[in-house]
Amino acid sequence: MRTAIEGKRVIVTAGANGIGRAIVDQLADAGARVATCDVSEDGIEQIRKKLPEVRSELVDLRDAAAQATFLEDAISYFDGLDALVNNVGISGPTSRIEDIDLLDWQSVFRVNVESQFVACKVVVPHLRKQRDGALIFISSTAGRLGFPLRTPYAASKWALVGLMKSLAMEIGPDGVRVNAIMPGVVLGDRINRVISAKAEAVGLSFDEMQRKWLDLVSLRRMIPPNEIAEIIQFLISDAGRNISGQSLSLCGNTETLR
Repeated sequence: MRTAIEGKRVIVTAGANGIGRAIVDQLADAGARVATCDVSEDGIEQIRKKLPEVRSELVDLRDAAAQATFLEDAISYFDGLDALVNNVGISGPTSRIEDIDLLDWQSVFRVNVESQFVACKVVVPHLRKQRDGALIFISSTAGRLGFPLRTPYAASKWALVGLMKSLAMEIGPDGVRVNAIMPGVVLGDRINRVISAKAEAVGLSFDEMQRKWLDLVSLRRMIPPNEIAEIIQFLISDAGRNISGQSLSLCGNTETLR
């Protein structure tokens, strides 16, 4: 099958929970050689117990030097790299723009944008050298739509699309393809926290806020994390070898965000 990725060398950032863990599970199950990092001690410990073949490290991606060391060590261990999945991201505050602290804004960009820049800076020379490979960003439907009360998050996810588009042009001639996945409302603990925060900010119950969000999705359902992981596998595989510079929405057609 052209979607086979057995033996592919892949790094997944923030792979201990949620979408990241689904990606790690999917790729490892498909026979890829996977390295991941996360700030969650419990999450990394769970990977080490259940997926001992995955190279997993406790790394705070706000620390550029620590991130660079993790990436270089993984690439050296694999003797090369076939794909990087830039999955790391935080939700940030839910508030009116005038009530958002500058430090909170900067914190979102430090994780959601700057850490991904650092990853690209380290990884791209290796992908250029072998004139092949895939670079994948996890953006969001908030990276193509406005998202009131979530301005730091939305702005950071739009920034990733700009980074992706620019890199697709910059390193495409070297045989490297670059894409972004734009998930919608994804099942899991993280979206429950986001819904709770938004509900509190606008004076609704959790159930009311959840129904309101799903009413804005044409298919009226959330996205299972494993479906995002399956798209990641497709993009890494030979079946995705001519897909680059694309923002791929996996959201049930989210019409708007409120």
